[in-house]
Amino acid sequence: MSVSYLTALDEYFCAQYSDYVKLNAIEGYEMPEVVYVGKDGNVARRDSSVMRLCHQKKCEELLRTFKAALADVDFTFNFCFRPFHDKVRDPFRKYTFAKVLPLILKRYGESAESAGEKLALSPAIWKKIVRGKLYPEKGTALALALVCRLRVQDTNNLLAVCGLSLSEESVRDVVVEYLLKQQIFNEEMRDRCLAEYKITSLPIRREEGV
Repeated sequence: MSVSYLTALDEYFCAQYSDYVKLNAIEGYEMPEVVYVGKDGNVARRDSSVMRLCHQKKCEELLRTFKAALADVDFTFNFCFRPFHDKVRDPFRKYTFAKVLPLILKRYGESAESAGEKLALSPAIWKKIVRGKLYPEKGTALALALVCRLRVQDTNNLLAVCGLSLSEESVRDVVVEYLLKQQIFNEEMRDRCLAEYKITSLPIRREEGV
């Protein structure tokens, strides 16, 4: 089986991931010169993106070392309770998760009910999220985007109404963003990409024994 999509994921990850504290801690990582003296004699500073793995001479070796030490640290509950002031304001807001969700799902031939069946959430919790009584945590929103095959922009819109956004400092977020941008929704390929970076906590419903 071709694994070119995994190679492409590695390349994307090395170009996008930006938790420089963790990158700098990788054995063999060479800290680039961020500050330098320009031709005009003035001190200048390079963009911090020069610290990403794609600029390292031993990029592939460093990535293997990084992967070997990975663990899924993004575990959270699948929902959170709304602050009191949100409960008061939400009915008057034009955009909330509960209002935006059905509009976005409709574009993909999905309903709140069909989407919920693809998530590893209790029906009661999902119903409260759909009704706006609970907010989804980021992991739940990302799982929803993958199982419903959303585009990146629609995913960003769903995250935004929850006060969330994709982060280049999160291994999980970078990998999910790659899957969405490349529209890798085949379950086997999707799960192989997630497993490659030890992402195990997304609430995606899978068949028993899979």
